[in-house]
Amino acid sequence: MKEIARSTDPVRLSFLSALLADGGITSVLFDTHASIVQGSLGVLPQRLMVADDEYNEAVAILKSAGEWHEPEQTGWL
Repeated sequence: MKEIARSTDPVRLSFLSALLADGGITSVLFDTHASIVQGSLGVLPQRLMVADDEYNEAVAILKSAGEWHEPEQTGWL
């Protein structure tokens, strides 16, 4: 799986997931439980992931919607 987006904003992640689903791409949220445990501080982002073989198509979908941003590399993962 590859990261397609990372955010502390659940609404944005839901929107991106819906865009991908409309394009036939299945996405999965990682780090949901860690994000919930930390409360409302907003310091632990959730990652939206897609299958390796669907990554390029997912990027194209987000680019066409004006929603593509290169995921940040943090080094902690």
